[in-house]
Amino acid sequence: MIWLLFLIIVLIGGGFWGWPLLAGMLGASTVTDKNSALASIAQLMRTYDIKPVEVEAAFLAPAATLADPVRRSRGHVAKTLFVYLGAIFILAGVGTYIGTFWQSMGSVTRVFMTLGVGYILLVVLVSALYENKYPKLILPLALASVFMMTGGWFVFIHEMFPHGDNWRVAVLAVFGVMAMQLGVLFGKYRRTVLAFTLLFFVYGFMHVGLDLLDVPSAYIAIVLGASLFLVATALENTPYRVLAAPALLIGICWMNGGLFDHVALATAANWASLLVGLCVMSAAYGLQLAGRYAGLTALGYFFGSILAYSGLFDLLHHTAFELGYLAVTATMLYACVVLQSRALLFTTVIAMLGFIGFYTAKYFANSLGWPITLVLMGVAFLGVGTIAIKVRRQI
Repeated sequence: MIWLLFLIIVLIGGGFWGWPLLAGMLGASTVTDKNSALASIAQLMRTYDIKPVEVEAAFLAPAATLADPVRRSRGHVAKTLFVYLGAIFILAGVGTYIGTFWQSMGSVTRVFMTLGVGYILLVVLVSALYENKYPKLILPLALASVFMMTGGWFVFIHEMFPHGDNWRVAVLAVFGVMAMQLGVLFGKYRRTVLAFTLLFFVYGFMHVGLDLLDVPSAYIAIVLGASLFLVATALENTPYRVLAAPALLIGICWMNGGLFDHVALATAANWASLLVGLCVMSAAYGLQLAGRYAGLTALGYFFGSILAYSGLFDLLHHTAFELGYLAVTATMLYACVVLQSRALLFTTVIAMLGFIGFYTAKYFANSLGWPITLVLMGVAFLGVGTIAIKVRRQI
């Protein structure tokens, strides 16, 4: 029964959410020759939807057109500086006043100093979006207004219902209101920061809502993580593609975290670690085949292999199949060459050396004498290190 569960989860995890999912986490491989440079260029073109004609035009463009933009006038620089300083001092003054006199404030004053200031910042943000004169102020204004309005709504609920103790209902109400406001704002102005905050509150609302319906947390994580992965895939073809990679990463971690909890409850933590690790590595392999998100691919191999190796060791140690762990890690050295993954090579070497040290200390420390054991360990480490160096040169 356990082997059937193992097969089903690996196939589903690696094929459905894995392929395009965790394909990259630790970083792209270093460009060392012409072929790797061309592969990196092709990957960037696919990621940012760049056409060959555009590359040719940029390559053939005169140097003057690619030079740094004309320096801004001193007056413009001074104006921008004073705008930033004014905003910083206003926020600092409001924050200092709230922190100093919070206990002595009445309910109305507390609500005004949090929720009221939040909506004042929202009005300033809408004005900046409408005028489109200070684009660099949009991000800090949006984040500041969202932060103040969210905290203000919680203060409002606390002041209106001081004896309420159901925090999930309060979170659901606040996140629902914020999601609607940001949805309207995003529909009007279509900015990336608004899309980010909208996704945050929408998924927070859904998570708390499902929790109120007594849906198990593992299922909530799996469902919402998978849906966020689909959203990230859709974002790749929009002007907000900068959000695709972090959304993909969060969705993968969220979903696999739920999968880990579910499998751990059904079997054991070591099986959950092994299965989730294999799913993450399968996802990384899928992203590698697709040529997308090299950084996520490396992270997928790195963390997936850590989970898989730790789960496998826990399953095999103190059994008759302990040496099978060494055989698996040795086989993975070949996989490192095929996959050209230095992240996977690093974890494989650490796993192999760690097992050799464990096995030596367990079976040879007292029989041959510790000094001789150390020599044997040194020879073994040198052998594994030599093999690793040769493997690294081929990656």
